[in-house]
Amino acid sequence: MVDVLVIGGGNAALCAALMAREAGASVLLLEAAPREWRGGNSQHTRNLRCMHDAPQDVLIDAYPEEEYWQDLLKVTGGLTNETLARLAIRESSTCRDWMRRHGVHFQPPLSGALHVARTNAFFMGGGKALVNAYFRSAEALGVQIRYNAPVDAIELDGERFVAARIGSERIEARSCVLAAGGFESNREWLREAWGQVNGEWVAENFLIRGTRFNMGVLLKFMIEAGADSIGDPAQSHCVAIDARAPLYDGGICTRVDCVSLGIVVNRHAERFYDEGEDFWPKRYAIWGRLVAYQPGQIGYSIIDSKAIGRFMPPVFPGTRAGALGELARAVGLDEAAFVRAVEAYNAACRVGTFNHAVLDDCHTEGLTPPKTHWAQPIDKPPFYAFALRPGITFTYLGLKVNEQAAVHFGGKPSPNLYVAGEMMAGNVLGKGYTAGVGMAIGTAFGRIAGTQAAKAAFESKEGRHAVA
Repeated sequence: MVDVLVIGGGNAALCAALMAREAGASVLLLEAAPREWRGGNSQHTRNLRCMHDAPQDVLIDAYPEEEYWQDLLKVTGGLTNETLARLAIRESSTCRDWMRRHGVHFQPPLSGALHVARTNAFFMGGGKALVNAYFRSAEALGVQIRYNAPVDAIELDGERFVAARIGSERIEARSCVLAAGGFESNREWLREAWGQVNGEWVAENFLIRGTRFNMGVLLKFMIEAGADSIGDPAQSHCVAIDARAPLYDGGICTRVDCVSLGIVVNRHAERFYDEGEDFWPKRYAIWGRLVAYQPGQIGYSIIDSKAIGRFMPPVFPGTRAGALGELARAVGLDEAAFVRAVEAYNAACRVGTFNHAVLDDCHTEGLTPPKTHWAQPIDKPPFYAFALRPGITFTYLGLKVNEQAAVHFGGKPSPNLYVAGEMMAGNVLGKGYTAGVGMAIGTAFGRIAGTQAAKAAFESKEGRHAVA
């Protein structure tokens, strides 16, 4: 019998497997995906939001715990467990040396990565390089890895983990870490969670930014088995991405990052939210939800040539035109309504000193909704439009945990079953998002879960020896 069974193959699962193995436990990791698609959503990430009290190699200035906490508190609107959130924040300040020991390298932020040079450490080679490094390290340390191994059930004895099942196969272990992701690839569950607006299924036009293997099978099983859950199934990391993105695994390159530099309209050529509300890393993950509730689940980000070079260009070029009417026709918007919307915005702009690196004084007056910062007239051709769809990354419905990452049943923590990553992120993220915090949560609770699972396994063996 293996000491620790880890179910999942992304960042949190790998952190758990590595920590358990470093503690001396025998470890088996089950990844639902084939080897070539391993890594879950983590293969698409690129950075980790890090607390630091002074400059550190690729991190400039300082980003202290209280500022990190306030940033998180603001984006979640208070829907967060402060104890668990601060635990993840503090862990983010000490994990990078451990990550380096397992082959992860860091680099300064890329040009155009807005407002994160101080707060986020970027992975050299991105998330794919990170998960590959972890898998190499795990293999070198003797972690057993099985691919194409989707667990569909857990055998429990009260609150205690007994075995996992893959179809008719039964895999026993002394302890277990669940890190198998959310349900963002499960279209039926998404439809149920998001419901209908004006006769339209909100989730019908969602694109899945990450893996197709996160079907939520284990999450649903555990909730139905009596595990305590937390979070709203309709809350998620949901980003406005290029409407031409693939259905699965488009990743970060399909994100459209020019929203704060122009305006966004729906298919009726109407603006519907403040594009300049706050820095983009604190607001990019609300735009998928905003677009989802627009007619047809589509929006259009509109900029002029002044914005070019100020944001990370997406993989697909925008639709380009020399005149506003021409641009409207090119993307299928009503020409008169579109021109009126842009002209109304332009007339409302009060341009002070434009500075995209700060919350500047360029704003609109007498316009609903307002644009609070970075408001400049859209008046310098050529003009560009990017059609946007909701791109869902991960869901926030999860299992309730404590500081030891233990799964709870009726308020009682399991003695040998733990959870990390997307399957418990809702403890910290009730809603909203800020760039890099998902990796911070996964790394923190993956490491905690692996350590605790190894401890539980050893205690189980010692208990059996004592009985014998």
